[in-house]
This record gives sequence, C-alpha cells and structure tokens, in this order.
Amino acid sequence: MLSKRTIIGLVVGSIIIGIGGYSLITHIGTITINEDYIVGTGDSTVYTIPAPDGTPQYMKIVGDSFDLEMSSPGTGLQIDRTSYKEELALDWIHLEDGATVIQIQNTGNTELEITGTLIRSSDPIWFTFDLMVIISGMVIIGFSMGFTLRKPKGF
Repeated sequence: MLSKRTIIGLVVGSIIIGIGGYSLITHIGTITINEDYIVGTGDSTVYTIPAPDGTPQYMKIVGDSFDLEMSSPGTGLQIDRTSYKEELALDWIHLEDGATVIQIQNTGNTELEITGTLIRSSDPIWFTFDLMVIISGMVIIGFSMGFTLRKPKGF
C-alpha cells in the first residue's frame, strides 16, 4: 500500500515530467517569433536571428528616419549602413544555416516601431534545461518512493 506522501510525490513528479516533456517537444525545430518592438529616439537595437537555410523572414520598420545595417549568412541579403525615412519592409530567405545580424539606429525625432515575423532555430540550452526538468521529476518520484519502504524492526 502506498502512503499519502508517496502518492503526492508520484503525482507531482509525473506533472513535472509531463511539463518537461511538452517543453522538450516544443523546443525541437524552429520557433516563430512575432516581433513588436519600439525603439526610442536616439536609441539603437541589434537583432541576431539564427535560422536554418530556406527560412523566410519578414520585418517592417516605421519611423521618422533611421540607419540600418544587415548581414545574412553566405550570399544572402547584405545591406551596408544606409539611412531610411518613413518606412522599410524587409522580406528575405536564409540561403544558408547561420545568423542574420541587423543593427538599427533611430536617427529621427519619433520612436521607431519594429514589427515582423521572425523564424529562428531553437537555442540548444533549452534542450538541456528541459532534460533537467525531466530529471527533477524523476528525482521527486524516487524520493517519494522511499516513503513506502518499511524499516526493519530495531531501527
């Protein structure tokens, strides 16, 4: 017969393992990020988008004026530091595995609004994090199973 502590440990450990498993499955492959960001007057921002080849990307920048520099891996889209006014829509496809780096500097008198759909590859650290969550659930179950053991007489 299982004690109350054992049953509670089994339930909690199973829930933690389930959460870690679900998270592990969602972190496999690419991740779609819907970007909606504001850059203040005079501020700058840098985007680093690691993605596999054949991945479509889209970004729209709206504001008074701004400078943009972009470099994609391999022979992909390359933009030297260029000034833009009002609006810029970038639509490109990664031609090789690697990271696109976009540097945006707000040079206007209003805020910049950056929107877009960016598809990136998952960060490998999440795989390790998800495994640690699963292992934690297993440890909880292991400790809770210790509560069902009966101690021999004399202890």
